[in-house]
This record gives sequence, structure tokens and C-alpha cells, in this order.
Amino acid sequence: MLLSPIAITAYVLYSVFTGVDNLVPVVPRGVGFLLIIVVVTIVGYLGTRFFIGKWLFDSFAYLMEHTPGVKYIYSSVRDVIKSFVGDKKRFNKPVWVCVNINPEIWRIGFMTQRDMGHFGMRDKVAVYMPHAYAISGWVIVTDAKNVKPVKDMTAGEAMKFAVSGGITTVEDEQNHEKTDQF
Repeated sequence: MLLSPIAITAYVLYSVFTGVDNLVPVVPRGVGFLLIIVVVTIVGYLGTRFFIGKWLFDSFAYLMEHTPGVKYIYSSVRDVIKSFVGDKKRFNKPVWVCVNINPEIWRIGFMTQRDMGHFGMRDKVAVYMPHAYAISGWVIVTDAKNVKPVKDMTAGEAMKFAVSGGITTVEDEQNHEKTDQF
């Protein structure tokens, strides 16, 4: 019980390290990992700081988005990654959703579409509902009246709360104490 979280974390870190390190198999152990980190950092820097780099990345993205078959894979992966990182994080509006009236049951989720009118569903919203202990979830469409914003919790804390199955603690900013949510 005491060593399990440490062991699992160490195993995941080791697996990531060796997986990345093995991408460059012709160099000594550990050098591949460092080489990948350096190349990714340089490419990211050049792609965001210089016109030519940005133009090359934008051109490649355009090509990927207009290649039959590839465009679905590329755009889906790009959108998922952008939803978690970058300037336009999508899971940044945590909400409580009433999913059952009697008895009243609320679930935590993230507003993804404030207006479903373009799908012919007026007064409806789309909410992403993450699964506990998984990196999956589902999208529900519900009446806007069934949704209310989460207060006193950041988007990161809300995601941690949802993914942990509600067993995580959130720090109370006023008292600087950790409190159970329920």
C-alpha cells in the first residue's frame, strides 16, 4: 500500500524514458532521450519564433488537413492535444450537470459547446464528462438549465476531482486547508 504509488510512478517514468530513448537505437543509453528532448525543443522554438519555421509548420499542417484519410486522423489528434495544452485549452470551463432529477444526481464535466443551435438543438449545451480512473469520457447534450458553473475549483482541480472518482482533496483557498469535496 505504501510503496504502490511510488512503484507505479517509477515504472511509468522508466517506461516513458526507455520508450523515448529507444526511438534512437544507435546511440548509447540515455543519449537518445536527451537527443529527442533537444530536437523537440529546437523544432518548437524555431516553429514559433521565426517566420520560415512557422510557414513550414503551417504548410505541413495544411497538407495533412487536405490529404484524404490522413486529415481525419491528423485533425482529431491535433484537436485532442490542443484541448489539453496550449493557448486554447478546451477543458477550461468546469460545470456541474444534473443528470437525474429524482433522486437529484450531479456529475462534474467541462462545457465544450455553449450553443447547439447549429445542430438544430436550441437551448442545449454540450458537456464532456470524463470517466474516473481513465483518460476517456463521453459527450452529453443536455438542456442549458441542467448545467451550472463549478465554483471554488480551477479547471485542473475539477479534472483531478473527476478522474480520481471524487476521492481527491481540493485546497480551500480561504483557510489554506485540504478538504474533502463530499
